[in-house]
This record gives sequence, structure tokens and C-alpha cells, in this order.
Amino acid sequence: MEYLEFELPIKELEDQLQKCMIIGEESDVDVTETCQQIEKKLADTKKDIYKNLTAWQRVQLSRHPNRPYTMDYINAICGDTFLELHGDRTVSDDKAMIGGLGKIGDQSYMFIGQQKGYNTKTRQYRNFGMANPEGYRKALRLMRSAEKFNVPVVCFIDTPGAYPGIEAEERGQGEAIARNILEMTRLKVPIIVVIIGEGASGGALGIGVGDKVLMLENTWYSVISPESCSSILWRSWEYKEQAAEALKLTAPDMKKLKLIDEIVREPLGGAHSNRDKTFDTVKNKISNHFAELKKLSPKDLVNQRMDKYANMGVFNG
Repeated sequence: MEYLEFELPIKELEDQLQKCMIIGEESDVDVTETCQQIEKKLADTKKDIYKNLTAWQRVQLSRHPNRPYTMDYINAICGDTFLELHGDRTVSDDKAMIGGLGKIGDQSYMFIGQQKGYNTKTRQYRNFGMANPEGYRKALRLMRSAEKFNVPVVCFIDTPGAYPGIEAEERGQGEAIARNILEMTRLKVPIIVVIIGEGASGGALGIGVGDKVLMLENTWYSVISPESCSSILWRSWEYKEQAAEALKLTAPDMKKLKLIDEIVREPLGGAHSNRDKTFDTVKNKISNHFAELKKLSPKDLVNQRMDKYANMGVFNG
């Protein structure tokens, strides 16, 4: 288990607890009471730390190396029913954007999402979760297939942004993202979006238009990352914590601004601290929201979605 800087008090107590238990096992000394005291202190410390997280600490948690990625959610939710589909039928298959058909119970869904890597080799293979234009075109192709066969769409967002390389711009990165936003607003099947990690810039918006947009508790959603914002405003990355606060990028901020529909609670310590519980929660949320959305006709679904986005940012002075 890896620990972030603000989690070090938890690590110290867990180390103490482990040593205490080893002493109890290797000697005749009764350490039960001491272990119980450490366990109580550990539980209180966890509660205190995770209930008072700053915006920057939530950003750090969203990038935690042990945090589950898109394929982890899909494999846990769909089991062996998932069939991955490849290629945009124009350029290539983007490994940073994955998609395919899978089932929750008896209901089929088209799952789409950005995938990051677990180590140096897979991070390069997945391009650090930064999709090229062909990734967004693949996503759109899959969405249109879902619409054709009346299959609901589920999008998992976890990206530091769309790939900013010259070749991506040459192949029309901006156009691909804009096209997806346009087409998603008028797709005639339910779209459920779940932000499971980083939700940065147009890279997130390219698969982020939905009837229901859910955000896990320790994720962020913003036009720019705190580091990039800090480097633009202060010419230094040192002010990233202030930038994170100013950007209002956390789930509670997004809910307050009515830019998302629901905050999905995570286990104490983050999604990675109890993966099975996180997967079950997300699975149930998807099923529950689809149960509501399938009652709407395609026309009502599209009208409601367009109204929702048209009303964002409206100011009544």
C-alpha cells in the first residue's frame, strides 16, 4: 500500500499496530489492550483526516497509484460478459480510450472510458490516459452503434486531458471533441457518466455529456489541472494548492454549482481502500439511474438533456 504525504500519520499507526501484534505472537506478553488502543486511535485519525480533506488532497487521492481504473470497474461490474471493441474505422485503435459491450444483470450497456497504466510500460502503452482524436472518434462510433441497437451508454472519466501533441492537433483533436459533445447531446439512448478519477479539460468533456453525471467523492472535474493553473497565474507550480481551492473542482463544488447530478460516496480512505465496496456502489448507481431514464421516450430524453446543459451557467441578476 502506498501512502500520500497527508496519510503518513495513518501509516505510523498501522506500523505500530503491526509491531504490537508481532510482539503478541512471538512472546507471552498480553498486548490485547495496547492493540485495541492503537486501533481506536487509528480509526479516529482516519476519520479526522478523510472528513477534512482540502481540494488539493482530493486531487492527490484521485491520482493515487492504487486507485481502480476504468477496466477495473468494467471487469468487476460486467465479469466475463464484457466484449471490447476496437478502432475508429479511420486511423487506428487508441489504447487510451477503451469501449465495448457488457452486462449488468440482464441489461446490456455500451461502456466507454479512458484507461491509464499501472507501471511504466503500460502507462506508455495507454499514453497516460490521454486520448488522441481517434480515441474520441472510436467512442463516437461505439455510441452510434449503441443508439442503433437501443443500448444505454456508460462513460467512465479518468484523464489528465486529451493528448496535446502536434500529431493529435494535425488529426483534428479539437474537432473530434467538439463533434462528440454535439452528438452526445442528441443521442437517443440514456447516457450515464461517472467520473472515477481525474476529469480534466476537453479530454473529459469529449465523453462527458450525459443525462446523469455522477462524481466519486475524491475526484475532480475542471477546465484545467491545479498545476497548470498555478503555472499560468503564478508562473510556478508552487501555488497548486491555492489553485485547487480557487478552481472549485471538487465533487461538493460541482454539485453546488449544479454541474453534476450526484456525488457517489467512497469508502473511508478512498476508492482503493475497499475496491469491492466501491465497485458495488457504482454498479448499483448505474442500474438505479438507468431504471429511471428508460421510462423516458427518446424525444423526452434528448429534450431533457439539452435543457439541462442549456441551463448551465445561466445567471439571473
